[in-house]
Amino acid sequence: MSSSSPDIATRGAGGLAPSAASGAPVEADLGWALGVVFRQYAKAAAAALDGLPGGPRGYQVLATTNAEGPKRQLDLAAQLGVDRTVMTYLLDDLEKAGLVQRRPDPADRRARLIAPTDNGYEALCDLERRLRATEDEILGILDESERASFRVLLQRLAMKANAVDPLHNACVLAEADDPAST
Repeated sequence: MSSSSPDIATRGAGGLAPSAASGAPVEADLGWALGVVFRQYAKAAAAALDGLPGGPRGYQVLATTNAEGPKRQLDLAAQLGVDRTVMTYLLDDLEKAGLVQRRPDPADRRARLIAPTDNGYEALCDLERRLRATEDEILGILDESERASFRVLLQRLAMKANAVDPLHNACVLAEADDPAST
């Protein structure tokens, strides 16, 4: 590509025309595009969540328990695809930071319900503002209607992908693939 050719981001709604597989520019590849955007988002989100115990996982715990109410520790681990042992350590760190509390489940005294504290709720509000700013920066090339369309389409793709291959606990999957465990 010559230095005078326009940047892919400024080529307009038409984007790149498809070409033969052997001669297609890397920029025309969906996997490449998804990877580039994901890496940029992951790096920026990690910076936005800096200082939060567990980073993105800690954020998921706060966001889920705030949106859905107190959840059993094991149910939360399963929903987020986090190994139960890892979840225990994550909750220990979030609890030490004063962001969540564990309390006995009235329906099963052996189980613990996880809920955000007032400090956890305040932290979540701040983290959401930071993440929205991150998203605004990444999606800044799109106008408001394009952003809305992009979000709807991406969420639809994500829901379909999750229905085909649901979020799993990586530790359970690794154990299932381990021939020594059979």
